[in-house]
Amino acid sequence: MRKISAVAGGIALMALFGTSVRGQNAVVLQAPGAQAPAQTSGAGPGEQQGGAVALTLKSAIEMALRSSKDIQIAKLQASLATHASQVSKAQFLPNLYAGSGAGYTYGIPETPGGRAPSLFNFTYTEQVFNEPLKGEGKELEEQARSQRIVLEDVKNGVIARTAMAYLELGKVRHSLELLRGEQESAEKILQVTQERQGEGYELPVEVTKAQLTKAQVTQRILQLEGREDELVVFLQGQLGLGQEQAIQVTPEELPGEAEQEGANLVAMAMQNNAGLLLAESDVRAKEFRLKGEKRGNWPTLELVSTYSRLANFNNYLDYFKKFQPNNFNAGVQIQVPIFSAKTKQAIGLAQINLETSQATLASKKTQVSAEVRQKTRHLRERDAAKEVARLELQLAQQNIAVLQEQFTEGKVNLREVEKARLDENEKWMGYLDANFQRQQAQLDLLKTAGQLDKVWQ
Repeated sequence: MRKISAVAGGIALMALFGTSVRGQNAVVLQAPGAQAPAQTSGAGPGEQQGGAVALTLKSAIEMALRSSKDIQIAKLQASLATHASQVSKAQFLPNLYAGSGAGYTYGIPETPGGRAPSLFNFTYTEQVFNEPLKGEGKELEEQARSQRIVLEDVKNGVIARTAMAYLELGKVRHSLELLRGEQESAEKILQVTQERQGEGYELPVEVTKAQLTKAQVTQRILQLEGREDELVVFLQGQLGLGQEQAIQVTPEELPGEAEQEGANLVAMAMQNNAGLLLAESDVRAKEFRLKGEKRGNWPTLELVSTYSRLANFNNYLDYFKKFQPNNFNAGVQIQVPIFSAKTKQAIGLAQINLETSQATLASKKTQVSAEVRQKTRHLRERDAAKEVARLELQLAQQNIAVLQEQFTEGKVNLREVEKARLDENEKWMGYLDANFQRQQAQLDLLKTAGQLDKVWQ
């Protein structure tokens, strides 16, 4: 008689949450490689539908690249470095100055600079040959080029952060769908368990277990809702969207073009890693500077010319036989170093700076190569973990199918079926986490190898 009552209670419970179970089965029994369709929309990428912005991974990255404040700052810094490099280069171009040296003189007419007092004057200068100055200019030009590398690195950072947030948001929302279905199931299980406990068919401990299960599901939902809100706020800032604009994402896998063999990635990292490119650029800059400083013992040549308009109230006739108001001279100023302690010290400083940069470059090459290999191994581990999670999910799905058949035949009770269902749900969550961790590892590896453009192009 007690067995008949237990079966009857189980059938009543199935009737209460049968709709929820069928809905959950429709989600759980999808192939693990397929993503839930709950985020799909008829709107195109980046278009609004009912106040929400529908995004794909590619459209999200494109919007982030257009809106990122970090990229705007990096562009300004690159422009600043370019203008700074033109300052020393400008000395090799014509420079014309106007001025005046008018003033009172007592005795021989001259100004504190040694020139004759003039109502107004013009001075022309142009460096023709000055190797230390030329080396300094080339160093600044190379530093300006390195700022463009920094700009590309900032863009890669924006791509990585946006892609990571987009993919995680898709995972979080998929997980919330599963948990909300589980919450409905847990609530109905608790209701029936309480009824059966009141009728004397269940022990109080079973009610406590059902309450604990419901509380745990509610806790996880609250945690994921908090994470969802954080990701939405971050993406709104990255994409230049308003705080009131909702975001719709479509869970995606990274493009197949992003897959590379480990050996290929090492070779690509040697050519494209931003840190390595910056170190190489720094070595070139220091080589330009050292080359210029070593030529500091060479003569320097500069074109000079002056025009002065003099006034006779400075008593020129008291000291000179003839006064001429208009005066002009032009020529070449040549300086030949005979002994220069400054040049010797400048060469020593440039040599040390170059050796430091070369050592940094060698260390960076070793570091990047090791990082690529380590991250390649980590990605393979994530691949293996994803496959394990997929098989565990598949096994749980097969197990629940068997138990459902046995339950309808009265061979197992509802508690065993629901326990299997909760286990299946946990395997789904584990699969989603394993897939996201694999995507994280892949993005990290591509960023190190300088191949992040394959994520969205």
